[in-house]
Amino acid sequence: MRAHGYFDADHDAFRESFRTFCAREVVPRQPGWDKAGLVDRDVWLAAGRQGFLVPAADEAYGGLGITDLRYEQVMIEELAAVHESGFGLGLHNGVVAPYLLHAATRSQKRRFLTRAVTGEAVLAIAITEPEAGSDAAALRTRAVEDGDHWVLDGAKTFISNGITADLVLVAARTEPDRRHGIGLFVVESGTPGFTRGRKLDKLGLRTQDTAELFFGGCRVPKQNVLGHPGEGFVQLTRQFAQERLVVAMSAVASAEVALQDTIAYVRERQAFGRPLSAFQDTRFRVASLRTEVDVAQAYVDQCVLAANAGALDAPSAAQAKLFATEMLGRVVDDCVQMHGGYGYMWEYPICRAYADARVQRIYAGTSEIMKDIISRAMLGPVSKGDA
Repeated sequence: MRAHGYFDADHDAFRESFRTFCAREVVPRQPGWDKAGLVDRDVWLAAGRQGFLVPAADEAYGGLGITDLRYEQVMIEELAAVHESGFGLGLHNGVVAPYLLHAATRSQKRRFLTRAVTGEAVLAIAITEPEAGSDAAALRTRAVEDGDHWVLDGAKTFISNGITADLVLVAARTEPDRRHGIGLFVVESGTPGFTRGRKLDKLGLRTQDTAELFFGGCRVPKQNVLGHPGEGFVQLTRQFAQERLVVAMSAVASAEVALQDTIAYVRERQAFGRPLSAFQDTRFRVASLRTEVDVAQAYVDQCVLAANAGALDAPSAAQAKLFATEMLGRVVDDCVQMHGGYGYMWEYPICRAYADARVQRIYAGTSEIMKDIISRAMLGPVSKGDA
């Protein structure tokens, strides 16, 4: 149960508008997306026309000037309600666009942000590497200054929106220093030396185009650098909290839908002459899951309001991601169990939800990394003598 008054009339009207968009533009396309393993470009353009892409952008760049994260939360919830996990709107709006919103110059915003708002440019961020997963400071992709360009060499992997993206925000090492020698570079589709590898064959999120990206002598003009070329790690750490909150929002929304689907199923499914909902084990399972989802929702909502006030800190965001994604894993597992054999059939949404849920404990920082962030806030960093 959500706190009364969390959403106001404007949020409700926005929800109705986005729900209509999903019914008209998303649901009819889903069978085609399932076959192609990819979301088509038309839906991005349609979302842009309706004002659903980067609503936080100023009106000068085509946005709505709405910085309230509850609007992003509404869209995440409505996509979950139609079992859509491939349309990377949350990544585009809530994870990548904030780098442009907060670090780009006016000229860069005109070049990049306006296209992101219309859907002409899909956004991605490339941090993870084959040899550097959750440890962003250990990345090996290098950027070397050469006249009015930076030359990038390296490889990235597990990049969401990687096939579709027109603008990829790439983290690359500009100096030997482990943390402070990192720059953020906007690499445009078609840049010489920038190539895409295969679309990765994943357990879940089958229509979310996750790819390998390669940079071999990739020449990026200096006007495509976000901020100072040696201070990208600072930008990353500033944005990680919101990224993790976006994942937490998605996890709670997915858990709610899985639970609602399961409640409907156990009310209809008969066993031994009575509905599954009449069995004590089912009733106790559902009661426990309802409690877990509600607790997670309350904390995530609190973090959203903190983010709106500019007060969301890294440990709180880590707690939200840790609890919400671990909770989602427990919920979908129990929901599959209550579906019985049908829960293992791909045609049932709960089966796909089970597959989709697993990665949420991994991307945007693993659960183990979240625990480390939380414990450091309480106990301080581990000294060499303690290791």
